[in-house]
Amino acid sequence: MRRSALLWGSILLIIGIALLLDNLGLLGDINIWGLIWPLALVGLGAWILWGNLLHRSSPSEQINIPFEGAQQARLRVQHGAGRLRLSSGASRPNLLEGDFGGGLDVNKELHGDTLQVKLSLPGQFFPFSWFPGDSLDWSIRVNKDIPFSLVFETGAGETRLDLTDLVVREVSLITGASSTALILPANAGFTQVKVESGAASIDIRIPTGVAARIRTSSGLSSLSVDKERFPRVGGVYLSPDYDAAPNKVELTVQMGVGSLSIR
Repeated sequence: MRRSALLWGSILLIIGIALLLDNLGLLGDINIWGLIWPLALVGLGAWILWGNLLHRSSPSEQINIPFEGAQQARLRVQHGAGRLRLSSGASRPNLLEGDFGGGLDVNKELHGDTLQVKLSLPGQFFPFSWFPGDSLDWSIRVNKDIPFSLVFETGAGETRLDLTDLVVREVSLITGASSTALILPANAGFTQVKVESGAASIDIRIPTGVAARIRTSSGLSSLSVDKERFPRVGGVYLSPDYDAAPNKVELTVQMGVGSLSIR
């Protein structure tokens, strides 16, 4: 039995017994509801301290996904916690290579000339299945010779996506309380990028020579845009040579609280 399941199962058992005794009138004037949240917080604190002291290793999987005759690919990455790295580096005959801490669920389907791949953590319920100290770090390398559409759904963690050498048509990034660095393609023609974020720190780099049209919508956020490269024109930030540029990005960012840097 996983230690996390044992710990949380014990806490739920204690809470259930306390509620039963309260319903039977055996606890007198004790406010049982006033004890439940402190007990849950004590359990959560013990769980985190336990994991940080143990520093245990979690299972890691290595995987290679071949082209399977595809001419283009759509990759969806669902990563809830830990570190996520993606860059070029996979070599033929592989579309994708990687190392996946915490294990991996893979779903792939070939539709015509498009290989659709979904990568996600094994289907387990947080927090009962995850234990502090577990390594959920993922390192993904994709092939730079095939066009990609990329979808990232990330939670609490640190994400670095280096798309410099890749041919990427679309990028969708949905992230929560995270730190994210996104480097956009340098020679992909036209790339459409959409970013949605809650409370996060996001740094977006647009390579030299790539034009951009940028739209931002934010709440209580710190916004920094390189206005020398992307002067504000009406409601957008726009490269002066956008229309004629051979490589350009259409970037839309919606975020709540946090910081956003575009340069």
